[in-house]
Amino acid sequence: MIRVAEGHFTELLRADDRSPDHQQAIHDNDGYHVFMTLMVPEPPKVPGIQPADPVCGPPPAHDALTLATLMRQAGISEDGMTATGAWLSGERRQSGHTQAGYIEDLSRWIGWCMIRGINPADAPATAADRFAASMRNADLANATRARRLSAASSWSRYLRRHGAATLNPFEDMERPRLPSVSETRGMSEDELDRFLAYAQQRESPRTYALLSVMATTACRVSSVTCCEFGALGHDRGHRVIDMPVKGGRSKRFVIPALTVAALDVWLADRGNDPGHLFLTASGKPLDQPAVFRTVRRVAQKAGIPQWHDLSPHSIRHTVLTILHDRNYPTHVIQDLAGHADARTTRRYDLARGALDRSPANDLGSIFAAGIARYASRYGGAR
Repeated sequence: MIRVAEGHFTELLRADDRSPDHQQAIHDNDGYHVFMTLMVPEPPKVPGIQPADPVCGPPPAHDALTLATLMRQAGISEDGMTATGAWLSGERRQSGHTQAGYIEDLSRWIGWCMIRGINPADAPATAADRFAASMRNADLANATRARRLSAASSWSRYLRRHGAATLNPFEDMERPRLPSVSETRGMSEDELDRFLAYAQQRESPRTYALLSVMATTACRVSSVTCCEFGALGHDRGHRVIDMPVKGGRSKRFVIPALTVAALDVWLADRGNDPGHLFLTASGKPLDQPAVFRTVRRVAQKAGIPQWHDLSPHSIRHTVLTILHDRNYPTHVIQDLAGHADARTTRRYDLARGALDRSPANDLGSIFAAGIARYASRYGGAR
C-alpha cells in the first residue's frame, strides 16, 4: 500500500499523473480525509467535469480529486471546501470505501445543481425536492434514493453548522420509506447447496474459496474484496479471518473446515505473498464487479432459475434467511451480520416469512379443484 505524508498531499492533488499507482496513493493516503483543507486556491490541473446525467448515469465524482474539481466548478467557496474535508473525516466516514460512497452520492447532488446553475451550498428547499423527484421519476429504488438524500443532507447540515451554507434544503423533507422486508432476491437452501457444489466441482480454486468464504461468514462483498492475505489466523482453537467491515473497523469471523479446505487449495495456487487475499490471474486485487459477474455466472451454470436477479448480497441474504429458518436466536444472527440494529436483521426474517406464509399455494389448490369440477361444462368452448 502506497502512503504519502500529508505535507505532500497538495502536490498529489495538483499533479497531472493519472496512473493507477498515483490514484491509489491518493486513495490510501493517511491524510485522505483532509484533502479539501490542503487544496491550493487555484483549481487542480484536471479536465472539467460535465455531469450529463447525475441521477442515472455514473457519479460525477468518484474520488477526492474529482470531487474537488466538481465543487469548484459548482461555485462552492473555500470555506465550503474546507468544511467538506472536515465532514469527510467524521466518525461515519472513516474507511476509504465509506468515504468513496459518500463522495459518489454527494457528487450526484452537486452535479444536479451545477447543470441547473444552482450553487449547492445555497440551494433552496424546492431544489432538494426537485432532486428527490427526479430520482423518483427515474424509478430508482427507495433505498438508493434515501441513501443519496441522506448523504446530501448530512453534508448540507455540516456546512450550515460551520457557516459555509445558508440552510440545509433537505431538512424536514419527506423521505422515501424503506421497505420493512429485504428486497434482495435470494436462494433457497437447496439452491445455495447446488450453487456451492457447482463451484467446488467446476470452477477454479479461487472462485470456490471466494464463494465459500462469503457463504460461511455472510460477509458483505466489500469485506471479502478488501481482505488481506495476512488476515488468516487462529484464535481460541478456531481458524479465523479478519475482514474490514462498515465504519472502518475489522471483524473476526470463524471459518469452518469446509472453507479452510477451500482456502488451502486456493492458497497453494496463490502463494504466500502479502496483499489482497483474492487476486486476478494478473495479480491484481479482485474487485466487486468481478464478484458480481462470478455470482451470476455460477448461479446460471448451477441451474438457479433467478440467476439473472442475483448479486453478491444474495448470498448474504440467503445465509441469514437459512439461519432464521433453523431458529438461530436473532442476536446471534445480528452479530454474524454485523447489524447495528436488530430491526435490520429482522427484515430478513420478515422477507422469508412473507413468502413461506403466503396463502397463494393454498388458493391455487382451491381454485384448481373448482376449475376441475366445472371444466367439462365449458370444454371445447374455444
